[in-house]
Amino acid sequence: MANTVTDRQLDAFHTEFRKVHDEISKVIVGYGDVIDYILITLLARGHVLLEGVPGLGKTKLVQTLSAALDLKSSRVQFTPDLMPADIVGTTVVQENEAGEKFLDFQPGPIFANIILGDEINRATPKTQSALLEAMQEKQVTVGKQTYKLEEPFIVLATLNPIELEATYPLPEAQLDRFFVKLRMEYPDADSIHTILDRTTYLDEPAIEHVWNGPKILELRATALAVPISTAAQDYAIRLVMATQPSTPLAHPMAKRYLRYGASPRGVQAIIVGAKVRSLLEKRDEVSYEDVRSVVLPALRHRVILNFEGEAERVDPDVILKDIIQEVPEKGK
Repeated sequence: MANTVTDRQLDAFHTEFRKVHDEISKVIVGYGDVIDYILITLLARGHVLLEGVPGLGKTKLVQTLSAALDLKSSRVQFTPDLMPADIVGTTVVQENEAGEKFLDFQPGPIFANIILGDEINRATPKTQSALLEAMQEKQVTVGKQTYKLEEPFIVLATLNPIELEATYPLPEAQLDRFFVKLRMEYPDADSIHTILDRTTYLDEPAIEHVWNGPKILELRATALAVPISTAAQDYAIRLVMATQPSTPLAHPMAKRYLRYGASPRGVQAIIVGAKVRSLLEKRDEVSYEDVRSVVLPALRHRVILNFEGEAERVDPDVILKDIIQEVPEKGK
């Protein structure tokens, strides 16, 4: 396969990515991998599900990302009484100067480039589904009218794993539309020292705009142009097939603990994510290591535990790590 990424594009991509990563890291401490995967998802035209207990800075991370990008952002606080119209907007009756009444569409917060959906699992399934069309089709339908959303468009939804009262699990169909699910673990002591040094004084670090819309679209085009060999693509397919308990390639742990494995959309996420990862490693073609590096965030929310898996509280990451360990790079 002919190389379609020049050395100049490779160097420019790496420089631009590090620049915005470093800008966000002025405020967000100890989550370098999380920042990387959010930026990878942005360049891969995907959406992010951020999971973590309260107080780890999930909302602050998204706000800092918005500050580093010259894009329009909005925030939706999901609550049980939130309605779909509160997200997508609604048509209202207006009156002009002549006293004539007319219908006018008032767009909701979904009409932005970066959408922060805070505590998405607090909203009812009806309201959660209002995001589905926007996330997949990059458009919103209100009544008989369809409105296109401006690119780039990314939804970053936060999820509190320990809050169970007044919450609604996300439907599998919506989970599948998130490109990655990222876990924000508790920071170490050194990171907490740095956080305190930056946040308990009068001035916090100032964030400058690094990327804008055209720059993001340019970097996306570079990422999607990265070639991948048939062998590497086959490796990604076999990794995903190993999560499907009903297929001949199913891993023993998948057969025992999973009700459903990852969908073909999971393979797409692995391939596109691996393309961006290869550029970060200054490789002009996707490697097996690039494929492995995105398996966990791309698939952990796409595998569904069966009764035994739920009863034993099996972490999907444990199954996926075992699959990565045992599925060979070269197929038979």
